[in-house]
Amino acid sequence: MEANRKRKKKRTSPQSFIIDLLIWAFLIVAAAYIFAPFVFMFTASLMPATDIMKMPYRWIPDGFYWQNYWHGIRGNDGSFVYLRNIFNSLIVASTVTATTAFLSAFTGFGLAKYKFRGRHIVFMMILATLMIPFEVIMIPLYLIIMKLGFQDSYLGLISPFIVSAFGIFLMRQYYLSFPDAMLDAARIDGASEPMIFMRIVLPNSIPAIATLAVLTFKSQWDNLLWPLLVAQTEEMKTIPLYIVRFTAEKHTDEGAMMAVAAIASIPMLILFLKLSKYFLGGAVVFTGKKG
Repeated sequence: MEANRKRKKKRTSPQSFIIDLLIWAFLIVAAAYIFAPFVFMFTASLMPATDIMKMPYRWIPDGFYWQNYWHGIRGNDGSFVYLRNIFNSLIVASTVTATTAFLSAFTGFGLAKYKFRGRHIVFMMILATLMIPFEVIMIPLYLIIMKLGFQDSYLGLISPFIVSAFGIFLMRQYYLSFPDAMLDAARIDGASEPMIFMRIVLPNSIPAIATLAVLTFKSQWDNLLWPLLVAQTEEMKTIPLYIVRFTAEKHTDEGAMMAVAAIASIPMLILFLKLSKYFLGGAVVFTGKKG
């Protein structure tokens, strides 16, 4: 009782209250610093260009100026090519995310749970590729894509990124803590190795896969350099290329620029909100999938 009373007093002491207050103040300032650009982008996308440039900036618009979104989607030339570019980015980012998540989990599980000669050498060679900047292999990759006839196509945009060395590293480290007893029990029950991977391993890898999916989708959604080389026509370009061209045109105002950027950020926000419960929760329970 005495110890509990002392602990309670310690928690409610003025020093601890001040420390908690400082921590909350720091977190609020940090959150405001992080979210300020997003709030500016969405509010500015609903203002006329003249209001955006006024100082001090008015964070709450007088009204919703939806013409900015129409202007951004329609484009200065009225071609509506932005809708096609959004579709291209969705196809490329979704396909790369799906293949990277599956192949990384498959390879990482093999490197973590199967013992074979040269396993560590293979893993070290995969890690060594992380030390090579993309700019070093960009031109050889581009020449290969041209030789294969994949230029200005979805295959050209997707094929260099279907597997990730970082994804393999992440999934291998995750599977090192996966209980061997569960795998052995499944083998005793007569489950084949593909069934073990598909019915037991993958369902229990959702936290790691969700993290890898968000990182992979974001990297492809924001990818500018590779599509700049491969996509030759406006119909095959992705969102970053459209934003660069749209902002460089002299007839584009600041409100339409913010609207285009706001539209481009919506899929990433949706993906983060959908998958955040898996990698923010932090708890992983290894159980077999029923059914």
